[in-house]
Amino acid sequence: MERHPRRWLILVVLCLSTLVLVIDNMVLTVAVPTITQDLGASAQEIQWVLESYMLVFAGLLLTAGSLSDKFGRRKVMIIGLALFGAASVIGMVAATPEQLILGRVLMGVGGALVMPSTLSILITVFDEGERPKAIAVWSAVAMVGLVGGPVLGGALLAHYWWGVVFLINIPIAALAIVAAMVLMPESKGPWRKADPVGMALSVIGMSALVWTINELPKGGLEHTGTQASLAVTVLGLAGFTLWEKRHASPMVPLALFRDRVFTGASFSLVLLTLANGGLMLVLTQYLQFVLGYTPTQTGLAFTPLAVATLVFNALGASLIAKTGNRVMAVLGLLVIASGFGLLSTLSVGDGWGVLAGAMCLMGAGSGLAMPAAMAAMMGAIPEEHAGVGSALNDTIQQAGAALGVAILGAVLTSTFTAHMPGSAPEAARHSIGDALAAAEKDPNLLKFVEEAFTAGMSASFLAGAAGVVGAAVLALFLMRERADTPQPAEQDKSQVPEAVAAP
Repeated sequence: MERHPRRWLILVVLCLSTLVLVIDNMVLTVAVPTITQDLGASAQEIQWVLESYMLVFAGLLLTAGSLSDKFGRRKVMIIGLALFGAASVIGMVAATPEQLILGRVLMGVGGALVMPSTLSILITVFDEGERPKAIAVWSAVAMVGLVGGPVLGGALLAHYWWGVVFLINIPIAALAIVAAMVLMPESKGPWRKADPVGMALSVIGMSALVWTINELPKGGLEHTGTQASLAVTVLGLAGFTLWEKRHASPMVPLALFRDRVFTGASFSLVLLTLANGGLMLVLTQYLQFVLGYTPTQTGLAFTPLAVATLVFNALGASLIAKTGNRVMAVLGLLVIASGFGLLSTLSVGDGWGVLAGAMCLMGAGSGLAMPAAMAAMMGAIPEEHAGVGSALNDTIQQAGAALGVAILGAVLTSTFTAHMPGSAPEAARHSIGDALAAAEKDPNLLKFVEEAFTAGMSASFLAGAAGVVGAAVLALFLMRERADTPQPAEQDKSQVPEAVAAP
C-alpha cells in the first residue's frame, strides 16, 4: 500500500483533536474551587459537573466508533469537534450549575465522537511499519495534556475568570476542524446494516458501569442505588454480548476476542490503565495533603513522568521493529511495576526525591509498553472495523482507569482506616481530608494521619504493581502470533475484505 503523502500533517491534526479533550478535563479539576464559589454550586452539583462528561463519553464510545465506520471517520470527527467547541461556549458563559452541567454533557457527546475517530484514522493512514511511531506520538501528546493541563489551568486562573478553561478549547477545535477538512482523506468501512439495539445496550451498559464504579466507594455494595446500578450494568452488558453474538451485522465484532494478540493486548491495557488511574488519584492526594502542594505545583510535580514518557515513547517506537510488540510491552510493563514498587517504599519524610525517581521509571515503562500494546491491538483489527476497534481501545482504557480509581482508592481508604488510632473522630478515620481538619484542632493527631495515609498509599501501590505484573504475564503468553512478525500486514491481506483491500 502506498503511504499517504500528508500522513504526518494528518497526525498533527489527530494530536490536536486529542489534546483538546485531555487538556479540558485536567484544567477543569483545577477550576473546581472557583466554579463552586462563583456559581454557588453544591457538592452534588460539582460532582455532576465532573461525572456527567465521563458518563456520556464512556457510554457513547462504542456507538460513536460504529457510526464513524459507517458514515465516515473524518466526518464524524469534524462533527464531534464542532459540537465540543459549541458546548465549550455553553460552559464558558454558564451562569448556573445546571447550564454548566448541560455544557459538560454535550462536551461528552462531542468527545465520544472525536476520540475513536482519531485512532481509527491513524491506523488507516499509517501502515504497519510506521504505526508504532505514530501511536507513540499520539499517546505522548495525550500525556503532555494530562500533566500540562493542571499547570496551564493554574496559570490561567491566576489572571482570568474560570470560564477561560473552556475558552481555550474553542480555537484548538476550530483549527483542528479546518486542518481536517484541508488535509485529511475520508475513510469508512463497507456499508453494513444498522444495529440500534446493540447501540442502546452498549450505552446503557457502559454508562451504568461507570456510574457504579464512581458510586461504589461512597456507599459500598450495601447502598440500594449502587445495587440497582450494578444490576443495570450486568443486564446491559450481558444483553449486549448476547445480542452481538446473534446479530447478523453486529456493531462490535466479538470475534475479535478470538485473536490471541487482540485479547492479550486488550487485557494488558485494562490492567495497565487500572494501575495508572489509581496512581494519579493516590499521588495527587499525597502531594496536596501530605506535602502541602497547590494544584499547580502538583501538576508540575508530574513533569518527570511526562518527560520520561516522551523520551521512551520515541525510543520504544524505534525499537519495536527489531524486538516486536510483545517484547517491548513486557519490558515496559515490568519497568512500570518496578516504579510502583519504589513508590510503595515512600514514607512521610521522603519528600519529592524518591517520588521523582519512581515517576521516571513509570514514565519510561509507559513509553515502552503503551505504543507496543496499542499497536498490537490495533494491528489485529481489520481495517473495515477501524472505528469500532479504536472505540474498543478507548472504552477499555476508560473502564480500566475508572476501575483503578475505585479499586486502588478502596485499598487506600481501608488501609488508612485500619492504621488510624481508635481514639480519632469517626469521620477522621475514613477520610484524610476530614482527618487533616481534625488535626488542626488536635496537632498530636497529624503524625498518625500522615503515617496512616502513607501506609494506605504503600498498600495501593503494591496492588498496582500486582496488576501491572499480571498485565506483563498476559502480554508474554498471548501477544505471540503477529506481534513478533516483521510484516504482519503482508500475511493478512487475504483476510482483508475485497472492499477494503482494493484502492
